[in-house]
Amino acid sequence: TARGVAVRRARIVSTPVSEYIRFEHAVTDGLNIAAGEDVRWLSRRRVTAVALPGNDFWLFDSSLVLLNHFDGEGENMDMELTEDPEVAKLCESAFEAVWTRATPHAEFELS
Repeated sequence: TARGVAVRRARIVSTPVSEYIRFEHAVTDGLNIAAGEDVRWLSRRRVTAVALPGNDFWLFDSSLVLLNHFDGEGENMDMELTEDPEVAKLCESAFEAVWTRATPHAEFELS
C-alpha cells in the first residue's frame, strides 16, 4: 500500500463465528488495517446468489490468481498460480459481488 497499491480483503464467514474468526477479527485492526488494507466481512448466509470459486484465492491485477488449497481441517496443503483468463474473470466477478455486499471491518459485528 505504501506504493499506492490498493489491497482489499473480503472475508466470508459462517455465523455464529468460530473462536478463530473472533481472533482474526480482533487482530485485523492492528495488522491488516494498520498495513493499509481495506477489509470487509460477509456472513456466508448472504452469498447464496454469488457464484464463488471452489477455493480461497488472491487476485492480482485482474489477471493472476493465487489459489489456496486447504484440507478438511483448514490447513493449507498447496498453492497454485494461474493466469487462465476464465479463472481470473470468475474470481474478479465473485470478489466484486462479495465486496458490494460486505460490511466494512469497523462496522462488522460478530455473532
